[in-house]
Amino acid sequence: MSGDDDTRDESGDTGNPEPREEFAVNDALTNFLPELAGYIRRRTGGTISAKESSSDLVQSVCREIYQHLDRFQHGDEKAFKQWLFRTAERKIIDRHRYYTAGRRDAGRESPADAEADGARHRVTPSRYAMAREELDRVQAALTELPPHYREVIVLARILDLSHAEVAERLGKTESAVRSVLHRALAEVAKILARKA
Repeated sequence: MSGDDDTRDESGDTGNPEPREEFAVNDALTNFLPELAGYIRRRTGGTISAKESSSDLVQSVCREIYQHLDRFQHGDEKAFKQWLFRTAERKIIDRHRYYTAGRRDAGRESPADAEADGARHRVTPSRYAMAREELDRVQAALTELPPHYREVIVLARILDLSHAEVAERLGKTESAVRSVLHRALAEVAKILARKA
């Protein structure tokens, strides 16, 4: 090897992973979000669903994905989907272990937890079915949106990022993000009204 600045090994590799475009990750996550939500709903049984909503778990998985993007090794969509769903599966297993490990016994829960559990148990099957239908309608409407609308809704409303954080991720100004989000939500409302 010649020169002190050359850090390549014999294969010519510098050892540094190629930078991934964050937009591609955002786009892939947006595309897989409805499938991820369905997967989590199907996999969470009574123990977990009595304590946490599936949308909270989806949000938790998405946050974990963004926090650990540096761990994603393979740059294609198929590998990303596998990583995303493995992360979701680990999250579900961890939650199940937590809620069944005796740490959440009735004697240790606060009165606020008990009230929330009581309110959750008052949900009737018909109310649950209506809420489920509404959720399915909203997810179907999201799939009809152009990708840039869907992406801003996922980031701002599902992942609960601030306008500043969304703007930074998308390379836009905050006012542009607010404008696109407003138009995207209006489009979702039109789609839902059309299908009502």
